Amino acid sequence: MKPLHCLMAATLLLGLVPGAWAAESISLIRQDRTVVRGMVYRPASLCLGIAMVSPGAGGNEKGYDYLGKALSSMGYLSIVIGHPESSRREVRKHSWDKGPKAGLELLITEPQAYQGRYQDIDVYRRWAQSRCTGTESLLVGHSMGAATVMMQAGASNLMGMTAAAPFNVYIALSPQGSGILFPANAWSGINQPVLMLTGTRDDELDSSGWQSRTEPFRNMTGGCKWLGVIDGATHLNFAGTGLSRKTEALTTQTLRAFLDGLHRGDCRYGTSTPGITVQSK
Repeated sequence: MKPLHCLMAATLLLGLVPGAWAAESISLIRQDRTVVRGMVYRPASLCLGIAMVSPGAGGNEKGYDYLGKALSSMGYLSIVIGHPESSRREVRKHSWDKGPKAGLELLITEPQAYQGRYQDIDVYRRWAQSRCTGTESLLVGHSMGAATVMMQAGASNLMGMTAAAPFNVYIALSPQGSGILFPANAWSGINQPVLMLTGTRDDELDSSGWQSRTEPFRNMTGGCKWLGVIDGATHLNFAGTGLSRKTEALTTQTLRAFLDGLHRGDCRYGTSTPGITVQSK
């Protein structure tokens, strides 16, 4: 019998994504027998590697479609993961007594939610690696997913989470600054390539301005680190809900440029694009 982390649910649903190619909805079972849903986007031909996408709190595997499509078009077997411990249902449950903002803050500071996310990423990573001959590995996350990305990359944090099995590349959309999740100087030990993106209307949950999201970039040592700031982009514009095609386009464009630079062995940002300011070091 195969290990539980390699088992899929009984059905594998294949549905056409409007205006794109097929995406597969699958379910895997963690070692604790929790069912974790995911949406799989396969590359058209040669598979360079795998890309895991971790949604924000309240998100699920059906979101971030633009990232799944873009990453698969770049040659990656990409998967958007639905995290049970931080689903929309969990957001509603946490908000029932305390209200939306306080409930969301409570959820994103629960260590068990990140422990669940680590397990979700691990089970999907194992599944994907058995189906792709490429050796590259990307971990992408937005909001709470960005916090998960930084923790897995080795950022010091207040949740007690340690670095996980390393990915080659980390992409954080709407990363958090120091505060309820991370202490000051939390990111100084991250050595892997990291792309961070935010927007000039991407305020933090504690109402601090978007500039706090640039703190991880400033704190990191040099070596394939990029920070992009999109003019006018809000927090939800990155979530793949169709609220801003401009933000989605600039996000995928910058992601492609970052990966192209890594493949060339040149991490400098050398392109000027209207609507976004990018720094590299």
